[in-house]
Amino acid sequence: MKIICIGQNYLEHIAELNSAVPEQPVFFCKPDTALLIKNRPFFIPDFTQEVHYETELVLRICKVGKNIEARFADTYYDACTLGFDFTARDLQRDCRKAGLPWEICKSFDNSAAIGNFIPKEKFRQGMQDLHFEMRKNGETVQTGHTARMLFSIPEIISHISKFFTLRTGDYIFTGTPPGVGKVSIGDRLEAFLEGEEVLRCAIK
Repeated sequence: MKIICIGQNYLEHIAELNSAVPEQPVFFCKPDTALLIKNRPFFIPDFTQEVHYETELVLRICKVGKNIEARFADTYYDACTLGFDFTARDLQRDCRKAGLPWEICKSFDNSAAIGNFIPKEKFRQGMQDLHFEMRKNGETVQTGHTARMLFSIPEIISHISKFFTLRTGDYIFTGTPPGVGKVSIGDRLEAFLEGEEVLRCAIK
């Protein structure tokens, strides 16, 4: 299975990182060893001094597809949840300055926490009208609405499938809204999709 992550998909988040607005979806991959499931704790690795949370809607791919047309993209995933894309921000800054790949700051072990999946049919309003929220120690620090995505879910799936064959069980992180921030030992993160808690994670 693959974990594919979309970067820079909310304009407000692009602004808070002082990044350029992309003309097409930007993505990177995480290995399966990045998965953190069943609300297990996240242990801050010793190679970074600044880990940030990024809360994102996550799609679960349900069938094989290649060169998928956007109009058919919604048939290639069956459920969604929320995830935390943990990022070693200090290492990311170093990688950017040196023009290096991002694997060490984005794809390390347990850097992709994933919550409980909800069948997409439950959301009668459609996938581009979903609200989500992340609370840190009980305080709301991130809110998102999929209507504010720079690239829609069909556009994302269609674009990725030009380069990678999507397979059953792959996950797609669809980008984070503004409000990302640092985690510290003792923090508690909780993520809610349309008001339902789907993910929680203790920081250790």
